[in-house]
Amino acid sequence: MTHNTFTGVFPAMTTPFDDDESIDHETLRAHAQRLEAAGVDGLVPVGTTGESATMTHDEHIDVVETVIDAVDDVPVIAGSGSNNTREALDLSERAANAGADGLLLISPYYNRPEPEGMEHHFRTIADAVDLPQIVYNVPSRTGRNVAVETAVSLAGHENIVGYKAASGDLGRIGEVIERTRGENFEVLSGDDALTLPTVSLGGSGCISVAANVEPEPTVALVGSALAGDFDRARQLQYELGDLFRTLFVETNPIPINEAMEMRGIHPATMRSPLSRLRPEHREQLRAVLEDLER
Repeated sequence: MTHNTFTGVFPAMTTPFDDDESIDHETLRAHAQRLEAAGVDGLVPVGTTGESATMTHDEHIDVVETVIDAVDDVPVIAGSGSNNTREALDLSERAANAGADGLLLISPYYNRPEPEGMEHHFRTIADAVDLPQIVYNVPSRTGRNVAVETAVSLAGHENIVGYKAASGDLGRIGEVIERTRGENFEVLSGDDALTLPTVSLGGSGCISVAANVEPEPTVALVGSALAGDFDRARQLQYELGDLFRTLFVETNPIPINEAMEMRGIHPATMRSPLSRLRPEHREQLRAVLEDLER
């Protein structure tokens, strides 16, 4: 994979489950093919949105293999992170052996490492696995920001070529972009609502939840922004703004799975401890999706 591989729209794929919470590989395959046909630039299975937290390692790799097998021409970036460096390394090696084109690595959650431990974690995997890797900062889930200094330092590693920014802090995101401009390093928004401002600061696209259900307009928004057509990009941002907000009224991926069911793509079944979207939010989401179809 070459520089600028991580440019554009990369849906953080939902995982379809049967009623017994087993993975529905046939529907997963169709979901991947639908996204590829919509013009996305890559696929990200088994991230947060794909419910990686409740999957075994074997299930992780089965999902990655199904998605790789389903698509013809888009890179597949496997979620393979953990709060245990050995576990993340094992998952990353298995994803590489399965044929993944890149890795998305969440920063260690719960144990809250200091910057030295955080950097050692990412470097251990980058040294051992020769694939392009994206560092994922989402402090609302991990309890710890990846320090800007850490991101800048890691950008110098030849296998660490991207940063998924989901801190909600545009100042921090802008500083990472600014200080890594000389590196082979792409900053992707991990928050649909902040994709446009992130691209305007020099980011290269998004790892998107909304693109599961509205791939074409998300691709158009990012494509317009990357091409410098900010009037068109802003118009699309305004059209999609209600969706971006409504998909986070409860913990992701609860709302997006409900949206997928409403659109007939796959059932909203999720693994415990995630629960179904509350009725009042369900009506709100239905109205937003109906508006987008007009």
